[in-house]
Amino acid sequence: MAAAAAIVAYCRAGFEAEAGQDLARIAARAAVALEVEAQPGSAYVVARAPRVDVAAWDRACAATAPIFTRAIAVGGDPVPLTAAPAPGARIDRVAPLVAAIDALTSQRAHAPPWRSVWLEYPDTNEGKALSKLARALAPRVEEALRSRRAQDDRAPRRLRVFLPDGRTAFVGTALAAPGDWPLGIPRLRMPARAPSRSTLKLAEAFTVFLGDDETNLLRPGQRAVDLGAAPGGWTWQLAQRGLRVTAVDNGRLRGEVAGDPLVAHVREDGLKWRPRRTVDWLVCDIVEQPLRIAELVASWIADGAARRAIFNLKLPMKKRYDEVRRCEQRIGAIVGAAGVACTLRIRHLYHDREEVTGYLARTS
Repeated sequence: MAAAAAIVAYCRAGFEAEAGQDLARIAARAAVALEVEAQPGSAYVVARAPRVDVAAWDRACAATAPIFTRAIAVGGDPVPLTAAPAPGARIDRVAPLVAAIDALTSQRAHAPPWRSVWLEYPDTNEGKALSKLARALAPRVEEALRSRRAQDDRAPRRLRVFLPDGRTAFVGTALAAPGDWPLGIPRLRMPARAPSRSTLKLAEAFTVFLGDDETNLLRPGQRAVDLGAAPGGWTWQLAQRGLRVTAVDNGRLRGEVAGDPLVAHVREDGLKWRPRRTVDWLVCDIVEQPLRIAELVASWIADGAARRAIFNLKLPMKKRYDEVRRCEQRIGAIVGAAGVACTLRIRHLYHDREEVTGYLARTS
């Protein structure tokens, strides 16, 4: 059933305008009129709508995948948590939270059970100061909901409680999906033997884009090419999974990856080099104009040089959203002209900064 709503989207601090554009695209597809509030540096966006059909919103999210938002929850207006208590009593934040949850979930679209209950806060220095409060509230809220049998590991939705500060909370739900993490932040450890922290970008990309198919699509013995490989963070990630990697870069590989028997280092220009036969995977993290990288990767897929690709697009400081859309359109034009059907997804991952990561795969 449609109901008045507040929609909260999490993002990297500094990308609130782009997260708002994500919401606007989804809203247009769902035929929802939104008023977006984006405070620079806050790491979240709030959008309000008089009516939202949650099922239609979910379908629109699936059809118009967000680029810059880490998570989106649909719920109600913010809930005050710090009403003046009775003399001598402590502030009770749990009771108003549970009351707000009950009010929201009286609507069929948000009704329990949920796969999980997450208490979250902005990914900023100020927001992280709320982590202690979130950890303290989480078990108490879960305990208050236990009698309602509110949690089920097979349920399709999550309950997400967002604390923009210690005084208010937004309560909402969102469809659970592979690669979901509290705050939208992946729990990945930096491997001690990897030659660079960039290895985490590729590890996160595999989880986000491949989901439950990761072990089927990344198999030992497959052949991969890493363009712009030095110092070897992405090559290391592939070789650790048993793939045979051609690392293309005039620069030097570092650490154990330089002597890995699964790795062949080719000292050539990654923008020009091509394999003699089709490879299973192309990965590319070259610092270059985003449109040039988009055209390069699209040509590899269109020509049959690679079956799947993960790549980074380094974004300009202004009109970042427009640049991503331009790259999407150019990729679509190149593979379309070749008569090749593909899946394309682009996301601003947690380990990305002024860049986005793309996944392009042949489906025909």
